[in-house]
Amino acid sequence: MMDRTDRHFRYFIRLITRHTLLYTEMITTGAIIYGDRSKFLGFDLAEKPLSLQLGGDNPEQLAACARIAQDWGYDEVNLNVGCPSPRVQSGNFGACLMLNPSLVATAVEKMTKAVTIPVTVKHRIGVDDRDRYEDLTQFVQTVAEAGCSRFTVHARKAWLKGLSPKENRSIPPLRYDLVHRLKRDFPHLYIEINGGITKLSEIQEQLELVDAVMIGRAAYDHPYFLATVDREIYGAQYKPPTRPEIVAQMLPYIENCLNSGFSLNSISRHLLHLFTGEPGSRAWKRYISEHAHLPQADARVIAQALDHTQSSSSGSGSEGGVMMR
Repeated sequence: MMDRTDRHFRYFIRLITRHTLLYTEMITTGAIIYGDRSKFLGFDLAEKPLSLQLGGDNPEQLAACARIAQDWGYDEVNLNVGCPSPRVQSGNFGACLMLNPSLVATAVEKMTKAVTIPVTVKHRIGVDDRDRYEDLTQFVQTVAEAGCSRFTVHARKAWLKGLSPKENRSIPPLRYDLVHRLKRDFPHLYIEINGGITKLSEIQEQLELVDAVMIGRAAYDHPYFLATVDREIYGAQYKPPTRPEIVAQMLPYIENCLNSGFSLNSISRHLLHLFTGEPGSRAWKRYISEHAHLPQADARVIAQALDHTQSSSSGSGSEGGVMMR
């Protein structure tokens, strides 16, 4: 998710769940080849397993970026063929590429030959009027023959014109049935489902029909719901971390980042939803929002925000206990 799943958010989520596969924001090939790689590719080893999501339409450049990703230590490379934003369309990649399966296949073939880590593809169930199930299967078949064995399918079509990126996440209807059918028709492929899934019970239901579930904005807007997935999905025996424990583990990370030149606000903005649905959530958000942007703000702001949160809830907030497969 652009401007959301950066290294700070990923580190934060990793404190909540140890086993889920995390994704970067979609990063363009041009940014990696010509830009500041430490800015775009840097990550903490604690974030692993980690997938680099790429945007681009040039097979040679995508292959070069896959090699760079492997050299940097990423666990997989994911080609985004599902984003419908105007900025992406102007570069002729993202969801536009679903209209050109042979180009995607060429890119995947070059990428898989360039690296030993997995190369995967994220896409929609259709684009514009090319939304028949036969169009979807042709796309998957063509790309699979080029060497891709894992597909993450957003269960909505995309409209390249007429809808904003936000509207493309809600207006086209969800068609989970098409993703389930895709898995039945391609049992040898690893099929993951994405779109509109917000609860652990929904994840469990989907895993009866597909191989994995990708969680997007629900993980950002309500991150603590992931606290039990290690136990419920992966069979881990350890207790889920409490919210105060997560905050305590973030503090040394924040100090290290501040010493490296990051601002507190660039980190704290990802923590605002930690207490969503809990007593004290409003106090948590307010304190961080009012103090994290100040010039001398440091990790103490987050510790103090926790104190305000616990005080506002009068100690009544009980503690219960983005790829899941």
